[in-house]
Parts: sequence; structure tokens; C-alpha cells
Amino acid sequence: MDLKRKLSRLTSAGPGGSRGTPVPVNTVVEARAEVGAPTAEEAGTTTIAEVLVDVLRKRLSMDGEEGPVLDVNRTGEVRTSGPVALQEHGGESSGLVDLREEARRRFAARKAGVADAPVDPRVESLRQMLSFWAERQGTASARRAVAPVPEPRALPVEARTTSFGTVHVAEQVYPPEHHHGMAPVAAALDVEARLVASLALHPELESVDFTRMLMLDTETTGLAGGTGTVPFLVGLAWFEGRSLRVQQLFLRRMGEEAPMLRLLAERMASSSCLVTYNGKSFDWPLLRTRFVLNRVPVPKELPHLDLLHCARRVFKHRGEGARLVHLESKVLGHHRVDDVDGALIPELYFRFLRGTDGSELVPVLEHNQKDLLLLAALLGDLVRRFRAEGTEAQDPRDLLGFAVVAERAGDAERALAFAKAAAEGGGNVGIEALVVASRLCRRAGDCESAVSHLQRALTFARPGQGATLHLSLTKLYEHSLKDLSRALYHARLAAPVELPADHQLRLERLERRLSRQGA
Repeated sequence: MDLKRKLSRLTSAGPGGSRGTPVPVNTVVEARAEVGAPTAEEAGTTTIAEVLVDVLRKRLSMDGEEGPVLDVNRTGEVRTSGPVALQEHGGESSGLVDLREEARRRFAARKAGVADAPVDPRVESLRQMLSFWAERQGTASARRAVAPVPEPRALPVEARTTSFGTVHVAEQVYPPEHHHGMAPVAAALDVEARLVASLALHPELESVDFTRMLMLDTETTGLAGGTGTVPFLVGLAWFEGRSLRVQQLFLRRMGEEAPMLRLLAERMASSSCLVTYNGKSFDWPLLRTRFVLNRVPVPKELPHLDLLHCARRVFKHRGEGARLVHLESKVLGHHRVDDVDGALIPELYFRFLRGTDGSELVPVLEHNQKDLLLLAALLGDLVRRFRAEGTEAQDPRDLLGFAVVAERAGDAERALAFAKAAAEGGGNVGIEALVVASRLCRRAGDCESAVSHLQRALTFARPGQGATLHLSLTKLYEHSLKDLSRALYHARLAAPVELPADHQLRLERLERRLSRQGA
């Protein structure tokens, strides 16, 4: 920063807070005094800082108790005032001094061999201070100059000529032993179609050959959907043997969309089903629209496993949502490092279309690739947990989720096993799990066990929490076990969850039946 800028900053922030406030020279000259760069001839004789100090010494008298005062205007000129007289201006108390020109004249004089007056000790101290700051700033500038600049990363796609036209493709193969977090990717090959159909509540999936599934994930120019949204990256993954091949179709320019869609249709024709995350609502409807707009025949619709629906049902009791990245870290134990923010992806692609080198899109391809690996890992992990029927150590909230899913799928035995395992966790989850277990036992005709589960749930309930359980016990004792006295006892405790009129009718009915029974 040159002198006039530095001094302007100092004066603008000086005592009083207003621009133009005088600043003592011993404060001002602490700034680096770069009063214009010297010419080539001037270099080597002395430093600009030294010349400036000498100019100040020659131009200003230094006999005051307080240092002389300088006032700097926006053009870099310095006005002196206070206990200072300008020696070369006939003793005038103020005037304008162009330090830049004076410094250049001083350079010329030194080069010509003109001797300077003896150096005042105070000036020598200022000279040393200015030299120190000049060297310090020069060292910092050198460090900035040698700082390494990261190399741009080339976009890892290659142009592939197909019968449909040119398509830009990136491919990578993951070996059978590859894990995504704690889950092996190849475990998706070992899933049973029957269990997948139960998890998805989708009976059509029972006949699917999951060794030929196609995992799909897209990156788009926006999330609004409709005709204005374009999938510029279509990520696909399928198994070859026990290795997972990831193929990404990249749209370098809008005119290449039709060939890309035809290649996608070709891959779908050899697959048994689609596996996505929110693909039923977003990815596939968007792609189907793009097929129509590009006049490409829409592929035959495949059975579709949307893992978002499975995850919501299983993990909803965590209360943390079913975002894919959340499940990746909390369930699979994989934490992404330097992952691109999904909200920035459309803008990065638009910048590529406007002419950037594409290096900014490399993290987008990596993000899409990880999403595809996550689909395979999550599918295998969900089915493995569902197969275990609660015999593995799992979060009680997830066990409760599996119990509810199995109950809805009609697998009562599996649901009861999960419910009993979840009940071991106690608390609210334990209460909900025991209610599920009681409901399953009642449907199976085992009312004694149903009552036992509800009574155990009462031991977990906090004050004011057991009224619903008492109402369920009332119904079991009255209608199934025919124990009217116990039914009346629990009915009286169920008042908070019934309408007053209904509650009164229930009590009167039980009392009448008890009186008839006693008679």
C-alpha cells in the first residue's frame, strides 16, 4: 500500500474520528513509506524509505516537544502545522509539500554524490522502523507468491460413439470386497425377493431377479421438475458377477440428450427392475418426460423399488428424517468428506455450459457415484437386518420400525420377534413395541399373552401415560377374557382418553353386567 493510501487511512481513523484529523508524524511514518517506485538508475543507491525520512528531516524542523503534525489530502500531499516551520518556505507555518517529487530529487542528488547533512538520531530511529516494516511486507509478499495453485482436475468422461450418436461416459468398477461404510456393496446381490417385497410392501417385487437390478440416480438443473428441468448426469449401476459397475452418462451440451436417453433405454431393456431413492416421485417421471420431449420411445416400465419409502417406514422412529446422507452416516457409518452441496450442483453445471473447464463438475460426478454405491449398500443392509428378525444388536427404534413393516406385510411371526426385541429398550419405544406385540397376539387368539404385554408396558409408562393402555386392557378383559371386575377396574383408569359420555356409558354397562352376574 503506498504512502498516500496508508496516511489517508490513518488520518481517517485518527483522534476525533473525522477525515483530515492531524496525526503526529511519529505515528504516520510507522506506515511503509512507498512514495512511488524508483527508476532503474535510482535503485541500488538507497531505499525509498530512507529518502522519505531525509526529506522529512530536511523539510521539517524537529525542535518541538511533540512531533510535527501532518495532514494528508486525497492527492497524497502533506500539509504541516503545529510546532513546525518549513525551512525552505521562508518560515511559513503551513504549506503544501509534494513528497513524491522531493523524494525523486533527493534520489538524483544522492546519485550525483551530493552529501547529506548529519542524520538526526530521531530520524535514524524512524528509518530503521520503516526498513523493518518494508522487509516484513516483502517477506509476506514472497510467501504469497510461492503459494501452490491447485491444478485443475480434468472431467473424467470420454466421448463414446454409439449407433445413436456421441455420448460422454464415465465408468468405474468396484470389486466384490468393496464396502460403503460398514456395509459391503455386494450384499445387495444376496437379497431375497420375498423379503424385499415385504419391506417395500410391494408384492410385485416377489418375482424379480435382483441380480439384474439397475440402480439409478440423476443430477439435474433444478428440483422443480417439469419440462424446464434437464437431467445432465444420469448415474447407473449394475452387477457384473459380484463386481459393481458404475456408469455415468454426462450431457456436455443440450443437443446430446437424445443419444444419452437411447443408451439409457438400452440398459433398461436388459434389467429386471429399477432401484432408486425417491425415484418414483422425481427421477423416473423426469426421465420419462425427457424421452417424450426428445421423441425417443419411452422404455417399458420396470418394477420399481424406491428405497425412500422403505427407509421412512423403518427409520421413522429415529425422528431425524430419511435424508439419504443422514442414513449414510447414521446407519451405514460412512461420512463423506468435502462433498459438494446439492443446492450448488445446478449452478456448477450452468457455469460449465458457459465455458468453464469442467473441473468444478468433478465433485458432482463423485457425489453421484457415492449415491449409487449407497443404494446398493443400503439395500443389502436393510434386507440383512430384516432377515435377522431382531437377533442382531440394533437400535430399538429400528427394531420397532421393522416390526411395524412386518405387521403391515402380514408376516406376524417376524413382526412379533422384532416387537419383543424392541421392547427390551424400554421407554416410549418399549411401550409402542409391546402394544404391537399385544395386537399381534390378540389377532392370533392368544389373549393371555396380549394382556401380559400390555401389563408390562404399564411398567414403562410415566404418570399420565397409561390411560390408553388401560383402555386396551378394559376391552380385552370384557370381550375376550370375560373378566368384568378387572375390566371395570381398568375402565375407571381410562377416563382421560375417552369422551365423558362414552366413558360413562362404558362404566354403566360394566356395572350392570357385574350386578347381573352377581345375582
